[in-house]
Amino acid sequence: MKLSHLVYKVPNLTKAFDAFQKEGFQVEYGSKNNPHNALIYFSEGPYVELLEGVSIPFPKRAALKLMGKGKVLDRLDRWGNGAEGPIDLCLENYGEDFKQEALLLKKYKQSYFITDSKRVDPANRLLKWKLLFPDELRMPFLMTYFNINPKPQNFIHPNGVKRIKQISFNTTKALIPVLKELCDDSILNLGIGNGEITFSYEK
Repeated sequence: MKLSHLVYKVPNLTKAFDAFQKEGFQVEYGSKNNPHNALIYFSEGPYVELLEGVSIPFPKRAALKLMGKGKVLDRLDRWGNGAEGPIDLCLENYGEDFKQEALLLKKYKQSYFITDSKRVDPANRLLKWKLLFPDELRMPFLMTYFNINPKPQNFIHPNGVKRIKQISFNTTKALIPVLKELCDDSILNLGIGNGEITFSYEK
């Protein structure tokens, strides 16, 4: 797998959209209608997802709890309640399912939940992908890549930023071997900690 994107928690999506644009980034809302996130794409490498929070309807919350998938809710609630800044990391694979990743997670006795996702973006493209949420919150979540590539080609942001240069992710010592087997992306640095994330851009 490689790095997909980092989730960047913001207190107000509209204000964050404007602030990042003023910093010279090209930003687009994730959905054509009623967006709950905004995206900063790069032609190469991972992108940034600006996220104010995730609204989970009560019936879906109740269903997830009945299925024993309360850890998914814990992760999504952390996205909504966490401090401003990078709050989670996502890896993406090279296929259309998680067969290989599921085998690896079972090898390390890591449980997870898989679901489908989709959205219509501002360019009226229907994007589809799958998500895998490990129960362990100190692990990144996973996704299959979009059915349509939404990234701009040969693009440099107005401020000169070409891509994310490096991402550092801290987790437990026991989980580092799992992540090293999962992800072969050279810009990911792993350290010991409790899910802290730092990153830098390249111009």
